[in-house]
Amino acid sequence: MASSSSLHLLLFCSLLFPIISLSQAQSFRPKALVLPITKDASTLQYTTHITQRTPPVPTKLTIDLGNDYLWVDCEKDYKSTTKTFIPCRSARCNLLSPGSACTAPPNPSEAICVDFPYNEVIRTSTSGEVAQDKLYIQSTNGFNPGRVVSISNFIFTCAPSFLLEGLANGVSLPSQFAASFSFTRKFAICLNPSDGAIIFGSAPYIFNFNMSNSLTYTPLLQNPIGTGGTISEGKPSSDYFIGVKSIKVNNAKVSLNTTLLSINKEGFGGTKLSTIQPYTVLESSIYKAVSEAFVKAVNKSTIAPVKPFGTCFASKDISSSRMGYSVPNINLVLDSEKVVWTIMGSNSMVRAGDEAVCLAFVDGGLNRRTSIVLGGFQLENYLVEFDLARSRVGFTSMFLSHTNCANFNFTFV
Repeated sequence: MASSSSLHLLLFCSLLFPIISLSQAQSFRPKALVLPITKDASTLQYTTHITQRTPPVPTKLTIDLGNDYLWVDCEKDYKSTTKTFIPCRSARCNLLSPGSACTAPPNPSEAICVDFPYNEVIRTSTSGEVAQDKLYIQSTNGFNPGRVVSISNFIFTCAPSFLLEGLANGVSLPSQFAASFSFTRKFAICLNPSDGAIIFGSAPYIFNFNMSNSLTYTPLLQNPIGTGGTISEGKPSSDYFIGVKSIKVNNAKVSLNTTLLSINKEGFGGTKLSTIQPYTVLESSIYKAVSEAFVKAVNKSTIAPVKPFGTCFASKDISSSRMGYSVPNINLVLDSEKVVWTIMGSNSMVRAGDEAVCLAFVDGGLNRRTSIVLGGFQLENYLVEFDLARSRVGFTSMFLSHTNCANFNFTFV
């Protein structure tokens, strides 16, 4: 039997398909599901565990917001008595991927539905056969984990081993859960340098305090053109975009090319959220403008940069507090001047060696498909809710509420 470290799965939190059935006639239908999240020290990605297959095997996953389906390395001794492939041109195949490709065996009746998983780290996509198998996950009432529930026909893509390069063992979780258990099409992530949580469905977000009513909402945008490695005609991007209208440093508006902040008809531009990119990546001209404004506001001399960062200061020159390093805030102004994503010192600065602290933003170069990719470090200790049913994203700083994302109570009751 393969160990969990020999597997690599991709968990997405995207559209919820109405074709997944319960594994059995369960009298208990959860309102929400929960998974613990930890940060992988080597890749700086965020991981979780689920149990899959028959007999059950614990599997480590990397949380990835930007892929359509969970994907699995089926080349590494994947054994399960309940795994089946999705037939080509079946109703399920067509619904999952309209106009999808298929394998081409000698007998056409044996053709299998094919998807194209994309690894954002190595910027590579390839084809993979679409399958289904049994999956187990823990329910929650928002306060604690509850009983384990199962889904018999949980869809995933078989990806080749090479596509898993650069990823911590595992990849993102699909949100087929809502259709299986008839709960609300939404999920929330709360990342932390140590422990965090991802919650699917409707439950209060209890992190010492109920954070459910603290969320500020902004529209969830869709890029009409795919942003992965393989672009299918008529298939929009599976990434989650928000609308940044302007950027402020120390409450002063940064002068930049605002056309880069909108998604154009070719799918270029805009701002997406990523749990795979460790730090926020900015198009070069945006990075230059923000960096210069930040250095001016900090009013301290810079030192030689420490890769991958381009703007660093001597650690002796930057003091710290409960909110992180004492530096000016960076504000992402969203759909109005009153809707602002504030990046404080805890999310804007990172220690880089013994003597340097750096602005935790990376210059992504010119002509990027996406102008701003808000990375995992900037999402830490923010509760971020993706309300797919209402096409909106909710967010709130846990620090401002005197708590953090490690405070979900995973003690079973």
